[in-house]
Amino acid sequence: MSSKRDVRILLVGDPGVGKTSLILSLVSEEFPEEVPSKAEEITIPADVTPEKVPTHIVDYSSQEQDEDRLQEELAKANVVCIVYSVDDEDSIERITTFWLPYLRNCLGEDHRTPVILVGNKTDMLDFSTMETMMPIMNDFAEVETCVECSARTLKNISEMFYYAQKAVLHPTAAVYNPEEKELTPQCKKALTRIFKICDLDNDSILKDDEVHLFQRKCFNAPLQPQALEDVKSIVRRNITDGIIDNGITLKGFLFLHTLFIQRGRHETTWTVLRSFGYDDGVLLSKDFLSPRVQTSLGSTTELSTQGIQFLKMIFDKYDDDRDGCLSPTELQNLFSTCPVMPWGSDVNNTVCTNHNNWITLQGYLAQWALTTLLDVPRTVENLAYLGYHYHHDSQLSAITVTRDKKIDLDKKQTSRNVFRCYVLGTKGVGKSTFLQGHLGRNLRYIATLNKEHLSSFTINTVQVYGQEKYLLLHEVDVSLCDMLNPTEMNCDVACLVYDSTNPRSFDFCARMYLKHFLDSRIPTLVVAAKTEYQAVRQDYELTPAQFCSKFKLPPPQSFSSIDKVNREVYIKLATMAAYPNLKRLVHMLLVRQNPLWLEEKFSHMKDVVMKEENGYLRVGIGVAVLAGVGFVLYRILRRGS
Repeated sequence: MSSKRDVRILLVGDPGVGKTSLILSLVSEEFPEEVPSKAEEITIPADVTPEKVPTHIVDYSSQEQDEDRLQEELAKANVVCIVYSVDDEDSIERITTFWLPYLRNCLGEDHRTPVILVGNKTDMLDFSTMETMMPIMNDFAEVETCVECSARTLKNISEMFYYAQKAVLHPTAAVYNPEEKELTPQCKKALTRIFKICDLDNDSILKDDEVHLFQRKCFNAPLQPQALEDVKSIVRRNITDGIIDNGITLKGFLFLHTLFIQRGRHETTWTVLRSFGYDDGVLLSKDFLSPRVQTSLGSTTELSTQGIQFLKMIFDKYDDDRDGCLSPTELQNLFSTCPVMPWGSDVNNTVCTNHNNWITLQGYLAQWALTTLLDVPRTVENLAYLGYHYHHDSQLSAITVTRDKKIDLDKKQTSRNVFRCYVLGTKGVGKSTFLQGHLGRNLRYIATLNKEHLSSFTINTVQVYGQEKYLLLHEVDVSLCDMLNPTEMNCDVACLVYDSTNPRSFDFCARMYLKHFLDSRIPTLVVAAKTEYQAVRQDYELTPAQFCSKFKLPPPQSFSSIDKVNREVYIKLATMAAYPNLKRLVHMLLVRQNPLWLEEKFSHMKDVVMKEENGYLRVGIGVAVLAGVGFVLYRILRRGS
C-alpha cells in the first residue's frame, strides 16, 4: 500500500561509470555490446514490479544534456541513483566532493529525495567497496543504502532498481535514525497513536484478538497462532516489559517495528503507517483527515447512527471507573490520539456535567452534535484522529446531511434531530442564565461559575412528542444584532429575551423581530426573564402580550431559574423548531395560560387543523387532536384553576 502513483528513478554519475549499461542490461537482460551515450526513458508497468507501482527510469548524460536539464530532472525525480565505478577511485571520491553536495545545492540542504549509491563493474574487482561507503551513508542522511552490481554479469541489477523503488515507497529517513539505531520521534509518535487505537479495551496491552484484528486491517491476512507466538518470543528475548500478561505492550510494539526496519523490512512498518493514513513524512495526510462532506444550501449536518455508536464506544473505552462521566484525566486520555485537545474549558458550561463538573455521556454526545452542526470538517478531522476508520471505511459514514429546510417546511415534516435557536436580548436581561438553565442549572449554581468560562452556546436533549431532539441555544452578540443581515439570522427558532423588571428591555426584542423575523418563516418565542421579581410596564407602544397577539406569536413565556428550572420553555422552543407549521396549535398546548384564554383560542383550533394541507399533519395531528386534546386541555384547565 503506497501513496505514490508512480516512481521516477534518475541515474547520475561521472561519464563512463556505466549508467546507460545498467538500464539497458535491466531491460534486455543481457549486456549491450554497443552502448549509446544516453538511454531513452524506460517505463516499467506496475504489474511487473514488486511493489505494483509504475516505474520510470531516466538516464542522464553530460554529453547530450546541459546543467539546466539536469536540475529539471533532479526536481522531478523521486529517487536519485549516484552511480560510481568500483574500480575508479576518482568516481568514488566525487560522490562526496561533487554529487552529494550538488544535490543539496539543487534540492535544498534538508531535501527529502532519497539517494542510492550504486557501485557498478563489480566484475572488475575481487573485493567490495562497501566499507568505503559506510562513512558516506552516516554523514549524508539522504543516502538510503548502497548496492554493488555489474551490468556485464547482470549481478544485482534488478535488486538495484528494487532498492531504488523501495527507497521512494518506504523511505528510511522518515522512520529510522541509523546513528541512534532507533525510530525517529515522529515515527514513535505515529506508532504510539496506532497502538492506542488498536488497544480496544484501553488496558495498555494488545491481546491476541486485538493483534489479529490489527493484522487483518493492515495486511488483509490472518496471523497464524504460531507466528504470533514466535513474535512474542522474539520480544521476550530482547527486551523487558515488552510482553505482559501474554500481551504486547507499547514498548514491545515499538521494538518490533525497530527490528523490522533494522532487518530491511521497512515495508512492514510503512504498510502499518499508511493503513492509518500517514504520508511519506509520517504525518496524517489531508485527504485522510478531511474527506469532503457534500452539503447543499439549506441542509445541515448531524451524526449518523454509526457515528454515535463509535463515539459511545470511545467514551466507554476511556471511562475507566464506569461512572458514566469523563474526569479531566479520562477526557485527556480520550483525546490523546489527537494532536491537541479539541475542547476548551468552556465545554463544561456548554453541555451537561455531573456534580464534579465532569462531562456526562449525554453532555459528551451533545458536544459532538454541536460541533457537527456548526463545524462538520472539524468533526470529521477529530474522528480520524480518534481512529474511526479502524472500524469503518471513511469518516463520511459518521455524518448525515439533512435535506434542504425549505423541503421540510413544504412537506411539513423533518427527519432532523438537531435544531439551532438564536437567543437575542440586550445586555443584562438574563441570556446567560437562560442558556445555563438549558443544562438544568439554577441561579445559585450559576453564581459559582467562572464567568470567563461561560460559553455563548449550550446544547441539551429535549423530548419533542416522545422523540429526543437536540436544542442548541446560541447567544447572539448584542453588538452585532443590528448589523446582521436576514441571511445571517437563519436559525430554526428565535428566542427574544427581555427583562421584565427593566422598562426599556422589550423595545430591543420588538425591533429585532420586525427587522429579522417578521417576514421570515422562522418561529419566534418571546421570553420574559426574571419573573421572580415584580414586573414593570414596558416603554413600548404595545405590551409584550399585545405585540405577540398582533403578530400572531405565542404569548410571552415566563422564565425564572432562582430555584428549580422550568424546562417547559426549552420544550416549546424545540417543538417550534421541529414543527414550525404548527406554531399556533403548539403554543396553545404547551404554554400554560388561564382558562379564559383557552376558551377564546380553542374555538379556532378546528380551523387551524383543517386549513393544513394533506400530509402527516392531517393524519398525525388530526388523530391526536380528536383522540387526546380533550384530556390535555382538561389537565391544563385544572392546573390553571
